[in-house]
Amino acid sequence: MSESSFTPRREKFNKKPEKEKSLFQELLSTLIYIIVISGVFLSIRLYVVAPVSVEGASMEPTLEDQDRLLLYKLGDIERFDVVVFHAPDDTEDDSEKQYIKRVIGVPGDEITFQDQMLYINGEPIEENYIDLSETSESDLQSLNSNFNLASLQGVEEVPEGTFFVLGDNRVNSKDSRSFGFIDKESVTGRTKLRIWPLDRFGFINED
Repeated sequence: MSESSFTPRREKFNKKPEKEKSLFQELLSTLIYIIVISGVFLSIRLYVVAPVSVEGASMEPTLEDQDRLLLYKLGDIERFDVVVFHAPDDTEDDSEKQYIKRVIGVPGDEITFQDQMLYINGEPIEENYIDLSETSESDLQSLNSNFNLASLQGVEEVPEGTFFVLGDNRVNSKDSRSFGFIDKESVTGRTKLRIWPLDRFGFINED
Protein backbone atom coordinates (compact mmCIF):
# COMPACT_ATOMS: atom_id res chain seq x y z
CA MET A 1 0.00 0.00 0.00
CA SER A 2 1.56 3.19 -1.08
CA GLU A 3 1.65 6.26 1.12
CA SER A 4 -0.15 9.44 0.10
CA SER A 5 1.73 12.71 0.32
CA PHE A 6 0.44 16.32 0.68
CA THR A 7 1.97 19.24 -1.11
CA PRO A 8 1.02 22.74 0.19
CA ARG A 9 -0.92 24.70 -2.42
CA ARG A 10 1.57 27.59 -2.17
CA GLU A 11 4.49 25.28 -3.00
CA LYS A 12 2.52 23.52 -5.68
CA PHE A 13 2.12 26.73 -7.62
CA ASN A 14 5.57 28.05 -6.71
CA LYS A 15 4.12 31.02 -4.80
CA LYS A 16 5.91 32.65 -1.94
CA PRO A 17 4.01 33.89 1.15
CA GLU A 18 3.34 37.62 1.20
CA LYS A 19 5.73 39.58 3.33
CA GLU A 20 4.33 41.75 6.05
CA LYS A 21 4.30 45.43 5.23
CA SER A 22 7.33 47.29 6.48
CA LEU A 23 7.06 50.23 8.87
CA PHE A 24 7.98 52.55 6.00
CA GLN A 25 5.13 51.25 3.86
CA GLU A 26 2.66 51.71 6.73
CA LEU A 27 3.81 55.28 7.28
CA LEU A 28 3.64 56.00 3.56
CA SER A 29 0.09 54.63 3.31
CA THR A 30 -0.97 56.72 6.30
CA LEU A 31 0.63 59.83 4.83
CA ILE A 32 -1.13 59.32 1.48
CA TYR A 33 -4.45 58.81 3.30
CA ILE A 34 -3.99 62.07 5.24
CA ILE A 35 -3.07 63.96 2.05
CA VAL A 36 -6.15 62.66 0.21
CA ILE A 37 -8.53 63.47 3.07
CA SER A 38 -6.98 66.93 3.50
CA GLY A 39 -7.32 67.55 -0.22
CA VAL A 40 -11.01 66.62 -0.12
CA PHE A 41 -11.72 68.98 2.77
CA LEU A 42 -9.69 71.77 1.15
CA SER A 43 -11.59 71.34 -2.12
CA ILE A 44 -14.91 71.48 -0.28
CA ARG A 45 -13.85 74.69 1.47
CA LEU A 46 -12.58 76.29 -1.72
CA TYR A 47 -15.32 75.25 -4.10
CA VAL A 48 -18.41 74.17 -2.14
CA VAL A 49 -18.95 75.63 1.35
CA ALA A 50 -17.06 77.83 3.79
CA PRO A 51 -17.82 79.54 7.12
CA VAL A 52 -18.26 83.32 7.14
CA SER A 53 -18.75 85.82 9.94
CA VAL A 54 -21.00 88.89 9.89
CA GLU A 55 -19.47 92.21 10.87
CA GLY A 56 -21.64 95.25 11.50
CA ALA A 57 -25.35 95.99 11.53
CA SER A 58 -26.16 96.53 7.84
CA MET A 59 -28.17 93.30 7.55
CA GLU A 60 -30.22 93.60 10.74
CA PRO A 61 -32.66 92.21 11.71
CA THR A 62 -31.95 89.26 9.40
CA LEU A 63 -28.31 88.97 10.43
CA GLU A 64 -26.61 90.41 13.48
CA ASP A 65 -23.04 91.33 14.21
CA GLN A 66 -20.86 88.22 14.81
CA ASP A 67 -23.41 85.79 13.39
CA ARG A 68 -21.65 82.88 11.73
CA LEU A 69 -22.99 81.45 8.48
CA LEU A 70 -22.25 78.76 5.93
CA LEU A 71 -21.40 80.16 2.52
CA TYR A 72 -22.44 78.06 -0.48
CA LYS A 73 -20.18 78.56 -3.50
CA LEU A 74 -22.18 76.58 -6.04
CA GLY A 75 -25.46 77.36 -7.76
CA ASP A 76 -26.94 80.34 -9.55
CA ILE A 77 -27.61 83.60 -7.71
CA GLU A 78 -31.28 84.53 -7.60
CA ARG A 79 -33.20 87.62 -6.59
CA PHE A 80 -33.37 88.08 -2.78
CA ASP A 81 -30.44 85.73 -2.12
CA VAL A 82 -28.09 86.92 0.63
CA VAL A 83 -24.62 87.00 -0.90
CA VAL A 84 -21.03 87.69 0.06
CA PHE A 85 -18.88 89.59 -2.43
CA HIS A 86 -15.59 91.41 -2.69
CA ALA A 87 -16.04 95.03 -1.70
CA PRO A 88 -16.10 97.16 -4.86
CA ASP A 89 -14.57 100.05 -2.94
CA ASP A 90 -11.65 98.11 -1.43
CA THR A 91 -8.07 99.39 -1.53
CA GLU A 92 -4.72 97.73 -2.02
CA ASP A 93 -4.27 97.74 1.76
CA ASP A 94 -7.66 96.06 2.28
CA SER A 95 -8.03 93.89 -0.81
CA GLU A 96 -9.66 91.03 1.14
CA LYS A 97 -12.56 93.16 2.37
CA GLN A 98 -15.97 91.61 1.69
CA TYR A 99 -19.59 92.72 2.10
CA ILE A 100 -22.73 90.74 2.77
CA LYS A 101 -25.97 92.09 1.26
CA ARG A 102 -29.22 90.98 -0.32
CA VAL A 103 -29.63 90.77 -4.09
CA ILE A 104 -32.54 93.03 -5.03
CA GLY A 105 -32.04 93.31 -8.78
CA VAL A 106 -30.78 90.78 -11.31
CA PRO A 107 -29.89 91.55 -14.96
CA GLY A 108 -32.81 93.14 -16.78
CA ASP A 109 -34.66 94.29 -13.65
CA GLU A 110 -36.02 97.81 -13.27
CA ILE A 111 -35.67 98.99 -9.67
CA THR A 112 -37.61 101.85 -8.07
CA PHE A 113 -38.02 102.84 -4.43
CA GLN A 114 -40.88 105.23 -3.75
CA ASP A 115 -42.53 106.25 -0.46
CA GLN A 116 -40.83 103.41 1.46
CA MET A 117 -42.00 100.80 -1.04
CA LEU A 118 -39.74 98.77 -3.33
CA TYR A 119 -40.88 98.17 -6.91
CA ILE A 120 -39.26 95.59 -9.19
CA ASN A 121 -40.34 95.74 -12.80
CA GLY A 122 -43.29 97.85 -11.73
CA GLU A 123 -44.54 95.35 -9.11
CA PRO A 124 -44.62 96.34 -5.41
CA ILE A 125 -42.54 94.07 -3.20
CA GLU A 126 -43.35 93.36 0.44
CA GLU A 127 -39.97 93.20 2.12
CA ASN A 128 -40.83 91.20 5.23
CA TYR A 129 -37.15 90.85 6.11
CA ILE A 130 -36.99 94.57 6.93
CA ASP A 131 -37.98 96.15 10.24
CA LEU A 132 -37.69 99.94 10.41
CA SER A 133 -40.58 100.37 12.85
CA GLU A 134 -38.37 102.11 15.40
CA THR A 135 -36.73 104.41 12.85
CA SER A 136 -37.79 108.05 12.95
CA GLU A 137 -39.57 109.61 10.01
CA SER A 138 -36.74 112.07 9.49
CA ASP A 139 -34.18 109.24 9.29
CA LEU A 140 -36.39 107.36 6.84
CA GLN A 141 -36.63 110.41 4.59
CA SER A 142 -32.92 111.20 4.71
CA LEU A 143 -31.33 107.73 4.93
CA ASN A 144 -33.89 105.67 3.01
CA SER A 145 -35.04 108.16 0.42
CA ASN A 146 -36.65 107.60 -2.97
CA PHE A 147 -34.49 106.40 -5.88
CA ASN A 148 -34.48 104.55 -9.18
CA LEU A 149 -31.68 103.17 -11.30
CA ALA A 150 -31.71 106.17 -13.59
CA SER A 151 -31.14 108.55 -10.70
CA LEU A 152 -28.40 106.39 -9.21
CA GLN A 153 -26.58 104.96 -12.22
CA GLY A 154 -28.09 106.60 -15.29
CA VAL A 155 -29.55 103.34 -16.65
CA GLU A 156 -33.05 101.90 -16.70
CA GLU A 157 -32.19 98.24 -16.01
CA VAL A 158 -29.63 96.20 -14.13
CA PRO A 159 -26.87 95.50 -16.70
CA GLU A 160 -25.89 92.00 -17.78
CA GLY A 161 -23.31 90.35 -15.55
CA THR A 162 -24.18 92.51 -12.52
CA PHE A 163 -26.46 92.63 -9.48
CA PHE A 164 -28.08 95.45 -7.51
CA VAL A 165 -27.70 94.79 -3.77
CA LEU A 166 -29.06 96.41 -0.62
CA GLY A 167 -28.63 95.83 3.10
CA ASP A 168 -31.73 94.88 5.08
CA ASN A 169 -30.99 97.70 7.49
CA ARG A 170 -31.63 100.38 4.90
CA VAL A 171 -30.82 103.33 7.16
CA ASN A 172 -27.41 101.90 8.06
CA SER A 173 -26.06 100.16 4.99
CA LYS A 174 -23.42 100.92 2.41
CA ASP A 175 -24.71 99.21 -0.73
CA SER A 176 -25.53 99.66 -4.43
CA ARG A 177 -27.12 103.02 -3.67
CA SER A 178 -23.59 104.31 -3.06
CA PHE A 179 -21.11 102.00 -4.83
CA GLY A 180 -23.34 100.93 -7.73
CA PHE A 181 -23.82 97.50 -9.28
CA ILE A 182 -21.59 94.59 -8.32
CA ASP A 183 -20.05 92.25 -10.87
CA LYS A 184 -21.25 88.66 -10.91
CA GLU A 185 -17.61 87.52 -10.76
CA SER A 186 -17.10 89.36 -7.48
CA VAL A 187 -19.66 87.19 -5.65
CA THR A 188 -17.94 84.50 -3.59
CA GLY A 189 -21.15 82.72 -2.62
CA ARG A 190 -24.62 82.86 -1.14
CA THR A 191 -25.74 82.00 2.36
CA LYS A 192 -28.95 80.56 3.77
CA LEU A 193 -27.85 78.82 6.98
CA ARG A 194 -26.81 80.42 10.28
CA ILE A 195 -24.67 78.13 12.46
CA TRP A 196 -23.94 80.53 15.34
CA PRO A 197 -25.20 81.51 17.86
CA LEU A 198 -26.80 78.19 18.61
CA ASP A 199 -30.05 79.73 19.86
CA ARG A 200 -30.54 81.22 16.38
CA PHE A 201 -29.28 78.22 14.43
CA GLY A 202 -31.24 77.56 11.27
CA PHE A 203 -32.10 78.80 7.82
CA ILE A 204 -32.26 82.55 7.25
CA ASN A 205 -35.83 83.78 6.94
CA GLU A 206 -36.34 84.97 3.37
CA ASP A 207 -40.12 85.28 3.38
